[in-house]
Amino acid sequence: MHPLQREIYRKMTPEQKLKVCLALYHSAYALKKAAIEKQHPDWEEKQILHAVKKAFLHAVT
Repeated sequence: MHPLQREIYRKMTPEQKLKVCLALYHSAYALKKAAIEKQHPDWEEKQILHAVKKAFLHAVT
């Protein structure tokens, strides 16, 4: 981590840090969902969401 980043995070409140974490999580979720949709264009939304959930629960790619 760059020293400037470390300093920025050090000055953040716990609430601000949580907001950053949640934003990163939602971004990762959206990217994973898009990747699965691209890999399986024939899948229904329910199947896609299940695959995303499984990937996040089991930390698989």
